[in-house]
Amino acid sequence: AKDYELRQYESAKWVSTVVRGESQKEAMRQGFWKLFHYIQGKNEKEMKIDMTVPVTCLVKSGCTDFKISFFVPFEHQDSPPQPTDSDVFIEERKAAALFVRSFGGFASPEKYAEEADTLARTLRNRGQPFHEDFFYTAGYDSPFKLFNRHNEVWYFKK
Repeated sequence: AKDYELRQYESAKWVSTVVRGESQKEAMRQGFWKLFHYIQGKNEKEMKIDMTVPVTCLVKSGCTDFKISFFVPFEHQDSPPQPTDSDVFIEERKAAALFVRSFGGFASPEKYAEEADTLARTLRNRGQPFHEDFFYTAGYDSPFKLFNRHNEVWYFKK
């Protein structure tokens, strides 16, 4: 469709952390740094790992827990180094079909919520079944990139 796409993702490992009781913006900041320390060598192998995109954030309706994640690079998918920070963990996300809406600019939590609402409305109008109680935000750019930024919101297809 012109305003969203349906993507099929294979199962993959992500390194994640959950930040509780903060605003989404503050949770993203805290979570990003915990994960950044992991890829900078705060892991059992003291291994530096390349930064990947997207950085995702799981947003659940009416919940102040946010799960922030980095994709584990392909060369480490089979055996990612274990985190040494007890707040950081490796998770395997199962293969899934996702409805994705892309947008540009600097994405605030409010902008992500607005885009997620737009996508949810579109999917309902088109009779597309999806899990409505949560969505993921996905950011693809460094904070230093000023132009042609790429952001997404994801809903899982039912």
